[in-house]
Amino acid sequence: MAALSAGFKSDVSLRDARVATDADTEGRHTMKAMLGDTVIAEAHRDDLIRIEGNWYFPPAAVNTALLEKSDTAYSCAWKGDAQYFTVKTGDAESADAAFSYPQPHATSFDRVGQDFSNYVAFWKDVRVVD
Repeated sequence: MAALSAGFKSDVSLRDARVATDADTEGRHTMKAMLGDTVIAEAHRDDLIRIEGNWYFPPAAVNTALLEKSDTAYSCAWKGDAQYFTVKTGDAESADAAFSYPQPHATSFDRVGQDFSNYVAFWKDVRVVD
């Protein structure tokens, strides 16, 4: 009987650990950037940065195989020089629908609250959904 009780306690501990893990992630919404039905980027909302109405995804959350560098030039007075990308999926293509700031002005980190180097934002035909 002692062996059964010990096993039961272990099962309860495992269940409690799973419940605690679920509670830790509860409320963390996953955000996706999509072109058509293709997911371009996916991350927990807490990992994204919101700047001027745009959601910026961390570099590791972006499927870079779907992005092709563009020659489009843009410079923001407070963020710095942007890099634009054409988003290409098997069914669709959207020119300059993604952008990032590879080397933002250091002073912009104070305004944003953190370093957003190489984070990627989307617009035009790419939908950001949660």
